Amino acid sequence: MVDLRGVDLNLLVSLDALLEECNVTRAAQRLHLSQSSVSAQLARLRLTFDDALLVPAESGRGMNPTARGLALVAPLRAALKDLETVVKQRPTFDPMRDERKFCLAASDNAAVTLGLPLIRSLNTSAGPGVRVAFVAPHAEKVAEQMERGEIDVLLGSARMVPQSMKTRPLISERFVMAQRKGHPRGVSPLDLDVYCSLEHVLVSTSGGSFEGFMDEHLTRIKRSRRVVLSVPQFTLVPEILRTTDYVCTLPGRLAKQYEYLLDAFELPFIAEGFTLNMAWHPRNSSDPSSIWLRQVLSQVSETSA
Repeated sequence: MVDLRGVDLNLLVSLDALLEECNVTRAAQRLHLSQSSVSAQLARLRLTFDDALLVPAESGRGMNPTARGLALVAPLRAALKDLETVVKQRPTFDPMRDERKFCLAASDNAAVTLGLPLIRSLNTSAGPGVRVAFVAPHAEKVAEQMERGEIDVLLGSARMVPQSMKTRPLISERFVMAQRKGHPRGVSPLDLDVYCSLEHVLVSTSGGSFEGFMDEHLTRIKRSRRVVLSVPQFTLVPEILRTTDYVCTLPGRLAKQYEYLLDAFELPFIAEGFTLNMAWHPRNSSDPSSIWLRQVLSQVSETSA
């Protein structure tokens, strides 16, 4: 049995030329190599196959293949043709026909803002073979999960994206204050005193905190607010606000998703916003299915702007 670990595939290309030309000089010209190089390759091929493969013709002009050489002509040609197809073939992805499961790690804000329009888009842009799973991102695990291929795309703020991943910004967000419709405060524009006096719900994605980004902004201008409730998810807030007189500072696009329940107001102070990004492992940069998903996410982010 031939040990392919020691076989240079270029030798097989040269053998194909030699068996067809039966002449070292013509084979060298066809391969764009020197005659001495092809002669050396023929010597190596004879050792590999333990056969002369080509012997001098009785006429003294050119060579004739041995029985082993003749037997190699057809299978060698077929093998090289198959190998050429493998090398030249470019992977493709047809979302209407192919099967593919995508896993997206997304905060609940990202899942609502980008995930919902993605799901609506997939109803028309993908067939039944495309399935999508959303999972909660864990900062301490997400890089390893993406490395292992367990997560295809991460959706989140820049601080969530591991440095080793490729990233692209999708949407820029700002914050607004939301309250229930019919709130006793009314619908007048906010001023700073009123904002600070209201009872606030804080979304603490890390869990249990009563201070967040808005409190940092307020501290810088020597003010504070009353945070009376801390919850771990943005999507809990609309139902809480609907049944109480609490208020909550939310990303603007998330608040708009619930405009049938909530009224939103500009903040009475300057607050830094954030960007929602998508990130992926560098090895997937040229993968057709990953490219397709990223294109769909880019398109839905434009419609969400």
